[in-house]
Parts: sequence; structure tokens; C-alpha cells
Amino acid sequence: MSATPEPFLGTTSHTPVRHHILSVLVENKAGVLARIAGLFARRGFNIYSLAVAPAEGNARFSRVTIVVDAESAPLDQIVGQLDKLVNVVQITDLAPKDALERELLIATVTVGDDNRSALLDTVAASGASIVDVDSTSLTVMLAGTPGACDHIEKSLESFAQVELHRTGRVALPRLGRTASARTSTMTEGTGP
Repeated sequence: MSATPEPFLGTTSHTPVRHHILSVLVENKAGVLARIAGLFARRGFNIYSLAVAPAEGNARFSRVTIVVDAESAPLDQIVGQLDKLVNVVQITDLAPKDALERELLIATVTVGDDNRSALLDTVAASGASIVDVDSTSLTVMLAGTPGACDHIEKSLESFAQVELHRTGRVALPRLGRTASARTSTMTEGTGP
């Protein structure tokens, strides 16, 4: 494995957090996600974000994007433990400068005549879309960088929120950039 990528420096509630992004290709079998989550729980590794979907239209594999708190354990230790899991095919460390990261935010906000135009201005300025409307509320959606989602989430704090949900990050290497990858040999048996 090549040099450890620099962790993402982000903020949560005004506290700096250091993250690493791992893209993990796994066999699409029952219990794989539970084994990954169990591994993180047993080892005390903190997961900041987790997203899973079928990989490249192939029902045989899924891609798990894990944003890991780098303070909870060294990256090599996390990767080494993941590599021991039977259904893990490939682990890729994505340095933030070499990765395209996106996240989805959906929020339902209560609006009235007094604040409707301010909310519409906030939505327009952020590049978000209005996806549902009724007489007292709007649901907005933004698919963008984690920073853009952080920004609109903070902007929406001045409005009465009914509900807000974020998906967590998904990431792929930028074109023309190489990411460090470790490929596992799939064998029958059990993980740690």
C-alpha cells in the first residue's frame, strides 16, 4: 500500500474532525454490512458516515463508502482489519484532493408569509431544489459536496425545521488520479 492519504479536515458543531474516506468493494451477500459494522464496533473505530449501494450495475458486488474518524485508530489498522473480512474484495483509500465526494440533504421546513421569500432566497443561493410544497411547509433537496450540505444546513437553522436528513458521503477517485487500493482474495470461512 502506498503512503497514507491526508485526512479530510472538516467541522462538526464547530469542532475539527479528521476523516479518511474508504471505498470498499464487497460481495453482495446477506450479513456483510453487519460484519463491517460489528468490526468497527468491536475495535472502537468511529464511523462518521456510511453509504452502501450496488456497484457498477453488478448485482454481485456492492460499494461501501465509509468515512472514518482518523482519531479513533490508525488508518493502516482499520484497513488491515477490513481486509481480514471474507467478503471484502477491494479497499481503496481516497485522499480528499483525489476524490469526488457528494452527499444528499433533504429538509422539510415550516414557512409562512413572513419568511417564505427568505427561504426561497436561501434555496436559490445554495443551488438546492424545492421537491415538495404544501400550505405550511417546503421540502428542499441538495445533492452536493459535504461543504455545500453543511452550508445549507446551517442556513436552514434560522427556519423552523420539521425534519432534516443527510445520506452520508459517497466518493470515487477523480479521473486521472490513482488511489491506493488493496485487493483481498475471497475465500470461504469467517472473518475476525
